[in-house]
Amino acid sequence: MDYYSGGKTISELLINEQIRVPEVRVISENGEQLGIMTSEEALRKAEEQELDLIMIAPTAKPPVCRIVDYNKYRYEQSRREKDAKKKQKVVEVKEIRFSPNIDTNDLNTKSNNARKFLEKGNRVKVTLRFRGREMAHINQTKGVLDEFADTLKDIANVDKPAKMEGRNMSIVLAPKPQKDAGKKNRSEEA
Repeated sequence: MDYYSGGKTISELLINEQIRVPEVRVISENGEQLGIMTSEEALRKAEEQELDLIMIAPTAKPPVCRIVDYNKYRYEQSRREKDAKKKQKVVEVKEIRFSPNIDTNDLNTKSNNARKFLEKGNRVKVTLRFRGREMAHINQTKGVLDEFADTLKDIANVDKPAKMEGRNMSIVLAPKPQKDAGKKNRSEEA
């Protein structure tokens, strides 16, 4: 019976009689190192305690096994994986598009939107679209992207510099790393 647990099936873990290596390093249920012993001896110790022998690090030399209750171990692993998944922050790339002949007020509105995205922790891709004869003036309009990035330099770093992609020129901005407020307070006390 396979139980799925975030990318790896728990049945991939070798337990009890499935462990067929000559020597293993054994860890007890409470985390004590019991030393290196034969797998038969380790299995005997696990059976004496009415627990299971699980190989937790098969690539180590010698492989590491732990004496635990298999069902409890499986439950704890799935809980850890769920908690790790909850704590993950998905960083989105938001896109802002405009043309080379954008007015100053429109540019300010777009930069305010980009500022909101950056403050939420998202990256921003700023795209300058060229249509028709605007393609002849690419070198003169690169300054629009630089000006846009300059208005946001207090909260953003240029992640990828301006680059042509077909009829578009784009730049990617990433939020600057937040400084920990707790560290500031400690340094002020000193």
